[in-house]
This record gives sequence, C-alpha cells and structure tokens, in this order.
Amino acid sequence: MKIPFFDKRILRQFCVVLSALATPASIVLLFVNIEQNKTYIVGIIALAVPFIYIVIWCRLNHRQSIVLKINTSEVEIKFGDIFIEQADLKVIPFNEYFDTLVDDNGMVIAESTLNGKYIEKFHKGKVAELDTLISSYPQLTKAILEENASRSLGKKTKYKLGTICVVEDYLLTAFSHFDDNNKAYLEIHDYINCLLNFWNEVDRVYAGRTIAIPVLGSGITRLKGYENILDQELLELIIWTLKVSRVKLTHPSKAKIIVFKNKSERINLLALKDLEI
Repeated sequence: MKIPFFDKRILRQFCVVLSALATPASIVLLFVNIEQNKTYIVGIIALAVPFIYIVIWCRLNHRQSIVLKINTSEVEIKFGDIFIEQADLKVIPFNEYFDTLVDDNGMVIAESTLNGKYIEKFHKGKVAELDTLISSYPQLTKAILEENASRSLGKKTKYKLGTICVVEDYLLTAFSHFDDNNKAYLEIHDYINCLLNFWNEVDRVYAGRTIAIPVLGSGITRLKGYENILDQELLELIIWTLKVSRVKLTHPSKAKIIVFKNKSERINLLALKDLEI
C-alpha cells in the first residue's frame, strides 16, 4: 500500500471518526447495564476500533481523486485518461520546437508519447494544417528564442519553455529541450522555470474554463541530476509552482491534473494535502 499504516493523516481522520461516534455510543450506553455486559462491551470496542482504522486506511489507499485548494483555486488530482477527461481545455506537452513529425522509429516524436498520440489522433494526414496553426499563432512570435539551422530533422524555430499555443480545445505547450539527437531533456531549474511560465500562460488563455493537465515531465527520462525523480515528486512540483506563481483560477473553473491509471500504485494522493498548508 502506498500510504503507510500509521500515516499521521490517517490517524487524524481516525480521531475525527471516533469523535463523531462518541456521542451516539454514549447515548446507547445509557440504556445498557455496563456491569452486566462489561465483557461484551469491551469485546465490541476491541474489535470495532481496529476495524474502523483499517477501513479508513484501505479507503484512502484506493481513492481515485483528491481536491486541493491552492491560492483559492480548486485543483483536482485524479487517475484517468486525459483524452477522455471532461474539461474545456487539455494540455499536451510538445518539445521546444513544437515538432510534429511522428514516425514508427521515433526519430523525432514517438507514437507512444502523449505528444505523438495527440497528433495521430487528431491530425493524422493533415499535419501541415497543424504546422500552419502553430506557426501563425500570434503569441508564439513573442516567445521565439532562436533559429537552429543545424537541425537535420524537425523544425528549426526554438521557443521559450512553458509557452502555450491554443489549437481548438488543446493547449500545446513547449515543455522540453531537444538535444542534437532529438532526445528530450531538462535540468531541474529548467523544469521549475518552465512550470512557472506555464502557469502564467494558463492565466492568459484559460478564460474561466476548466483545464486538464497531465503529469508534465513524467515522460522525460533525462531530467538531468534528478534521473530517478518520482511521479509523486513531479506532482508536488506542479502544485507547488502553481502555489508560488500566485495564479488564481476563478470559480467555476479549476485545474485537473490527470495521472495515468497504471501509475496509481505510485501516487499517494493523501500526501498532496500537505501542499494546501
């Protein structure tokens, strides 16, 4: 189980439940002869108390979502599939060139990535139209860093990390550097700065709509200096950067962070509650 048996948060909820049960239990005991039923009552308590604790522990370990309040914004973290999630806008991470070349060998973008799945699902056979939408998006011209004429595959215009290009109800986001071999990488300071810029971009485009966000960075194996970083830690950084950015998503909009279902055993949702403090 991902939540330790004696986790302080479970102990806290256990105490709340016991307090709630104390009053009705006291009322029931008013009508019971304690002396005559002492052994019976002690037996019930001895069984009920650990049973209640175990039920709470199991329930929290198997929960599928949690809601946090960050800067008055509502943030829901849940397990699911971003493509079928109900949200007005959905974030798809691209590289810093907004490359769209998907092939079986993954020379630029692998089909198995979220980026590749998005292109194959919505733009297969019409990638040129997507390229036009990206290159003509007005806000991107302000985020150009340089032209990399030496690239042999993919696009040559490099954009600032965290920059968003809106294509219908998807927010395409520049979220990783690409090296000379077209391998994605980030350093930890790049990752944090990227997230801070990303939240500012979200503030610019969300317009009161709900946004679904994947665990950004989870597909990047080359997070330099932090190669063994956990998805739990990435989640905490995403939420922490929203907190320090001071961006506020006004009601009824909210942010949904969608974690792949197959990673549910690695994520302690309850621990994220500490980020509200």
